[in-house]
Amino acid sequence: MQFTPVLSPVMNVMIKAVFKAARSLKRDFGEVGHLQVSVKGPGDFATAADLRAEKILSEELLKARPTYGFLGEESAEIIGSEPDCRWIVDPLDGTSNFMHGLPHFAISVALEKNGDMVAGVIYDPVKNELFRAEKGGGAFLNDQRLRVSSRKKLDDSLLATGIPFQQAAKQPEFLQQLHMVMPKVAGVRRWGAAALDMAYVAAGRYEGYWENTVSLWDIAAGIVIVREAGGKVTDIEGQNNFTNRSVVATNGHLHTSVLHLIQKPGK
Repeated sequence: MQFTPVLSPVMNVMIKAVFKAARSLKRDFGEVGHLQVSVKGPGDFATAADLRAEKILSEELLKARPTYGFLGEESAEIIGSEPDCRWIVDPLDGTSNFMHGLPHFAISVALEKNGDMVAGVIYDPVKNELFRAEKGGGAFLNDQRLRVSSRKKLDDSLLATGIPFQQAAKQPEFLQQLHMVMPKVAGVRRWGAAALDMAYVAAGRYEGYWENTVSLWDIAAGIVIVREAGGKVTDIEGQNNFTNRSVVATNGHLHTSVLHLIQKPGK
């Protein structure tokens, strides 16, 4: 008999909201192919899809917890009457993939309490993969328990990253990091969806992931999911400060080694 974990009330709220937003995104994604050949292109359409999904998430999450705050990618932050509790949401992580018809994007929802990520959901509606975790309760992919990879050698490891393509000032630093990392590992992947990169570290599909130009909504859910799967997440300085827009997530075994490579590129 298959074991089905009992979900907490807050996790039920998050999953319900994510599934409702996913239905909207899947409908919109089905139209993207028609827009590829139009003069206008799919850019405005993807932005509208983003906004629709965030509106659904905001309505569902705040209906269930009206005193919480809300931080989303597409709208102004809402400060709730419980200032220490807020939802952190990316309604469409992987927007460029979405608008080009690439089926690799996700919805990311996290709950932050007193500055700590205590619950997270990342949902890939195309593959129907739901990554979720609550602090102290473990991490799951659908109903299966997640554990990070056990690999301990860099040369056996697959890493993911993100390219700062819209921030030219960060590109030289990234290229130096890549120059240091690539000869030391089995491969580097860039899929263009930070939330899924984090989820894949939790699932053992990658040994690690780093990026220099992420926003909190990109990684908030992934922080708790990776940690509950047994991994480690810090900023590029090895601290728990994500306001500097950097993140390093690993299986834990390789964290120090990855930090050493990317903190001092070229040395």
